[in-house]
Amino acid sequence: MKDNLTIFIKDTQKTINEKLMLYLDTLSMPFRLKESLYYSIEAGGKRLRPILMLATSNAFKGNDNKIYPAAMALEMIHTYSLIHDDLPAMDDDDYRRGKLTNHKKFDDATAILAGDGLLTESFRLIANSNEYTDEQKVYIISKLSEAAGVSGMVAGQILDIEAEAKNISIDELEKIHLLKTGKLFIFAMEIGAYLTDLNPSDRDLIKEFATKLGLIFQIQDDILDVIGDEAKIGKPVGSDQEKAKNTFPKILGIDETVAQKKRYQREAISILEKLNVEKSILIEFVHLFSDRDN
Repeated sequence: MKDNLTIFIKDTQKTINEKLMLYLDTLSMPFRLKESLYYSIEAGGKRLRPILMLATSNAFKGNDNKIYPAAMALEMIHTYSLIHDDLPAMDDDDYRRGKLTNHKKFDDATAILAGDGLLTESFRLIANSNEYTDEQKVYIISKLSEAAGVSGMVAGQILDIEAEAKNISIDELEKIHLLKTGKLFIFAMEIGAYLTDLNPSDRDLIKEFATKLGLIFQIQDDILDVIGDEAKIGKPVGSDQEKAKNTFPKILGIDETVAQKKRYQREAISILEKLNVEKSILIEFVHLFSDRDN
């Protein structure tokens, strides 16, 4: 199954990258803005969110062509969020994926506008897609704006900033990560299930699974910031501690953080068993997110 997962990820990354570049090529914009957008999109990355959307659809025998527009839009929003996260007023990072961050390559204003452009174009991409009915377009855009907006990712970002240099509880930290990171994972898997016409109760289980998966991903992120390899993660180790950010290891310690991650793994696998897809490729993502080194 691991070989199948590797092939699936590589093939999906390639397809998403090609489709994103083809879509950007259709847009008319000033040259410097185009350079900045292309720079961050071409930086690559794991494309985990669109991959999860495709994996969910595949687990329930869906049609890949119906997934691609929503998956591309999601990756555009994720890329915009990284561009803005790296800015001096936010995380103030110089490197992303082993390359200079967008504002370091260009400047703050260009990076802000590139992020704005990716955010707004993501919704136009869905609205203009021939793959969706009008009802599906409204549903997908509504769910995406909720996941990325003031009750989702943006809310998590402001709570994360407010929590810096403060002592918070593990429940408060989980809420931050549910909003900041988890909401886009949930959107990815919910829409992957929605576009296969999965019934609402099973879609709720998929959302629970995505929530656990997002927490596993974030816990491993926090662990890598403590004991990771800078060459593999593409940014300095210990940056969260330097910025007085709250993390799972800071609150729980490394040993209990690892134990907490294992609890989430067991809970995630249990949900797949309820859905009768425990032998699908989705279970491999539980292990991938938990064991990754970048």
